[in-house]
Amino acid sequence: MKLSLIVAMAMNRTIGLNNQMPWHLSADLKNFKKITMGQPIIMGRKTFESIGRPLPGRQNIIISRNPHYQQQGCSVFNDLDSALQSCTSSAEVFVIGGATLYEATLSRADRLYVTEIQKEFNGDTWFPEINKEQWQEISREDINDDSSVDFNYSFIILDR
Repeated sequence: MKLSLIVAMAMNRTIGLNNQMPWHLSADLKNFKKITMGQPIIMGRKTFESIGRPLPGRQNIIISRNPHYQQQGCSVFNDLDSALQSCTSSAEVFVIGGATLYEATLSRADRLYVTEIQKEFNGDTWFPEINKEQWQEISREDINDDSSVDFNYSFIILDR
């Protein structure tokens, strides 16, 4: 089973502000859907609550320290290892946030799907530092002509 992290982050590694993404990028949401559709997605409780509902077409898994936490349409686990064990029949499992879960899984990840936004944003949540020596870029698509936003961005895939 391949453990993949998927994230959109600004140049300063910002991924969130007040439990929301500090930008709206339709192309990133479409890319996220294309990549994760049909696959298990693992998220922290705060990430789930920022989304507000289970994402259709995917096995939604929430990690929460609260043993009584439940959400309809989702599996809830108290720790990452239990969540991963529930996905052993899947070829690829995606961690979709937030920062605490990214921090806990980055060292175990096999692949990173990064939407790199070529702008700095204020935030209160950041993706951990990526040690470039441990990763090889296998794919990059630079988008410099999206008139719906005032920044350029790239879709990058990194393998360990």
